[in-house]
This record gives sequence, structure tokens and C-alpha cells, in this order.
Amino acid sequence: MSISIHNLPRSSGILRIRVSGNRLFRKNGNKCSGAGSISCSAGARNDDFLPSINQLSDARLIYSVASSMGHNQESHPESHFRVPAIVDALQEMHLTSKFRGSEVIELQNFEPASVDDIASVHARAYVSGLEKAMDQASEKGLIFIDSSGPTYATATTYRESIVAAGAGLALVDSVVAASKISRDPPTGFALIRPPGHHAVPQGPMGFCVFGNVAIAARYAQRVHGLKHVFIIDFDVHHGNGTNDAFYDDPDIFFLSIHQDGSYPGTGKFDEVGSGAGEGTTLNLPLPGGSGDTTMRTVFDEVIVPCAQRFKPDIILVSAGYDGHVLDPLANLQYTTGTYYTLASNIKQLSKELCGGRCVFFLEGGYNLKSLSYSVADTFRALLGDPSLASEFDDPNILYEEPSTKVKQAIQRIKSIHSL
Repeated sequence: MSISIHNLPRSSGILRIRVSGNRLFRKNGNKCSGAGSISCSAGARNDDFLPSINQLSDARLIYSVASSMGHNQESHPESHFRVPAIVDALQEMHLTSKFRGSEVIELQNFEPASVDDIASVHARAYVSGLEKAMDQASEKGLIFIDSSGPTYATATTYRESIVAAGAGLALVDSVVAASKISRDPPTGFALIRPPGHHAVPQGPMGFCVFGNVAIAARYAQRVHGLKHVFIIDFDVHHGNGTNDAFYDDPDIFFLSIHQDGSYPGTGKFDEVGSGAGEGTTLNLPLPGGSGDTTMRTVFDEVIVPCAQRFKPDIILVSAGYDGHVLDPLANLQYTTGTYYTLASNIKQLSKELCGGRCVFFLEGGYNLKSLSYSVADTFRALLGDPSLASEFDDPNILYEEPSTKVKQAIQRIKSIHSL
């Protein structure tokens, strides 16, 4: 693993960092190991920051916020406006604890992820190299980390990224604790950025710095003994980082539903895992124009049978809202109502299969209005409230879904995975 820093012309005010190297981590029993004898910590986090048992028993939804306000590039789609827009919408629509009382908990004062937490997925040389690069970011104001995307960093990116990952881990702790006292524990939602599902083990990619969902999956296994982790990724783009992290792992099932031909060009039908992990990666590229009807069919005919066969101990969700018809970065036509139904169905699936243990992690979504409304309707679904999607969605802008191509894609994936 090497990290080299390249200065751009002085007038640009931007520094470039190149990250290169090979994957360091492999499964070794119940421990993570790699170059330099890196080992994963086995202890749980500080329980002082978690809600009390009484609070957890009353809650239906628990969420954490990590807005990463210092991690921002002007005019970049993945900006610091995203999470505040969601939080404002939740307040306006009376979906926070201020209005919902004990039904909703916002986790606060959670611990950032440790280096060992991050290094359970990412090469330690990348983690330390990014931390050291913050001094350069302080001098230059903005750096680009050489990858595709483009992925940028500021002086606060490292710190804010470990806080974002820690927000997800605290939710895993809380949901697992609640599941021990209730058959219907609250669902978690990490309103965090920068997103994570493109970040590969060797480094950053596609707006993503650390793989928040992947780190949470390893944490659930290591700290809580939840061996089988089922990850659903419904971002419009393929979660290649999560895919790569667990490609040979039979205990983590990664299922991605994304637009065919979209960034980063990975996630083909025949990418099914390797070695002991063959069959525990499922990639379903959907044709452009796929929408609500497609997602309902995919859930019933692909997601449910996969989850039932895998028998997960927890479900983690990479919740990307850039498949919305109004989002500028792709060409699916999901609606706010699509996300409501999807969240409701995933919550019910977790109740049936793994004691209700389920945590959502924010990924993409770049139209602030469709993003905030869709997350708000996801909250309604997780609370058991009726959808208000009809107040936002305009059916007149939708066009006919490519039903023949969709049917062919679904039949192909069912054949490959014997569903």
C-alpha cells in the first residue's frame, strides 16, 4: 500500500493524493488479520452513550445524525446540504422525538469508529495515510483523492468520516440491545455522510471515504456475534466497495439492485462471489426506466427468497435515494412511494427473519427535495404511519417501465441463483 501526494498547479488550490495497493485483509477464523499483524478489537463500545432499556422498549425508530459540515466542495453533488435538508424535512413533518415522544429516539454523543473498526474492512495504510493527509488539506483547503467520482477531502474529512461510521455502529449496538428485550425493536437509520458503499478496501472511490455499512457488518459479527449479515443495497449505483469487501465471505450476503450501465460499471449478473463466498453476492442490474412496479416484483421474487434461504441474524441497508425519478445522476424512476413500500417491506422481513434487527445507512440522493421527502416517507414506513408520497409524487412525469427487459433481468438472476 502506498500513498503519494501530487500538487496541482498552484493556482488551482487543490492537492491530489494517489492511493494504491492490494487488499490486506482475509478471513482467519473469527479474527481479522493482515500485514503488520493487525487485529480487530473484540470489545463493545461505551454503553454510557446508549439509550436506556426503558427508552429502547418504547421506541419504534432510532436514528443518528452526522452531517459532516466541514466535508464540502462547492457545487459538488455530495455536499454538506444533504443531511440538513433531511433533518429539516423530518422536523417540518413532525417525525422527530420533539413531536413523536418516546416513539422516536435520536442518538447523540456517540463515539466515533476506532481505527480497528475501520481496519476491519479497509487497509490500515489507507486509514493512516488519509489521517496524515489532513495536514495537507488544512494548508490547501481542498484535496482530491485520486480515484473516480471525483472523491474530495477537506481538513475535517478524516474526523467526520470516523464519526459517521461511529453513528452507524452506535445504532447497531442500540438495535441489538433492544432486540433482547422486545420482539419488535426499533429500526435504526444512520443519517450520515460521506456515503460509503463505493469505498473499496484499498481506498476511497465515488464520493465515498469509508464503507459505513461494511464496517457495521464486521462490527455486528465481531462484537455482537451476529454471524450472518444480509446487506440490501438499493442505491441506483452498484455498491462495488461492499461487494469487494465480502466477495469471498459466505457469512455476509450482499444484494445490490442498481441501474445497468451506471457508475462505476460493476455489478454484473455473473458477479456472484468466489471461493467459499460463491453464491452470497447477488447483483441485479436493472434497465433504465425501471420504477415502482419493478421494485415490488424484485422484492417479492428476489430479495425475499434470498433472505429466507440465507437466514440472517441482522439486515443492514445501503439506502440510496438517487434512483428517484427527479434525481439528476441516473435514469430510474422510483418515486417517494417506492421508498415507503421498500422500507416497510424490509422492516417486516427483518421481523420475520432476524428478530427485527435492521439498520439503514444513507448512501446517495442528490436532489435535495426528493431526497428529503423520500427519507421522511421511509421514516413513516418504519414508524407504521401511512405514506404521504401522493402529496409529493407527480404520476404525470412517469413513463412506461421497460417491462420485457425487467422480466428478462429478473428471470436471469433467478436462474443464476436458483430462486
